[in-house]
Amino acid sequence: MLRSLTANLVLHERIETTDAKAKEVRRVAEKLITKARRLGKTAYTPNEKLSDKERVKRLATERLIASYVPRFVTRTDKGGETTKVNLVEKVLVELGKRFADRPGGYTRVIKFGPRRGDNAPMVGLELVEGAEAAKAEGEEGEEKPKKKAKKAKAEAKADVKAE
Repeated sequence: MLRSLTANLVLHERIETTDAKAKEVRRVAEKLITKARRLGKTAYTPNEKLSDKERVKRLATERLIASYVPRFVTRTDKGGETTKVNLVEKVLVELGKRFADRPGGYTRVIKFGPRRGDNAPMVGLELVEGAEAAKAEGEEGEEKPKKKAKKAKAEAKADVKAE
C-alpha cells in the first residue's frame, strides 16, 4: 500500500489520503528523493558522459529506488491517452535536480477535514516546488491587479460614504 501511494505521489506530485497514511508516505518519499539528491549531478547527467565510478553509483541508487517503487507505470491524461512513465528516472532526473539545493522537507501536508462516512481525517500530500507552484506563480501576477481593484473599490465606497 505504501509503495503504491509513494509511486502515485512521484507520478502525480500530489495525492489525497488519510492523515496516518500521509505521514508514512512522507517518510518514504523523502528518503527516496534524498538518495537521488545525494548523487548530485551524477543523477541527471547522461550515462555516456559519466565515468565508470559514477555509473556504478548511479546504478546502485537506481536499484535502491526501484526496489521500492515500480520502474514503469502508465499515466492516463485528460484526453484518455496513456503514457508510460519511468518513475526511477523521474526521481533521479526531475526530482533530484529540482530539490538539489533543498536540504529536506520535500513534501507538504494540507489538511482537508474529516472524510464523509467514517470521519477519518483527510489530507493532501504534495511535493513542494512542484508544477502547482509554477502555476501559482503565474496566477500571482494576475492577482495583484485584482487586489488593486479591490482597494480602489473600497476607497470609492469610502468616498461615497464621506459625501
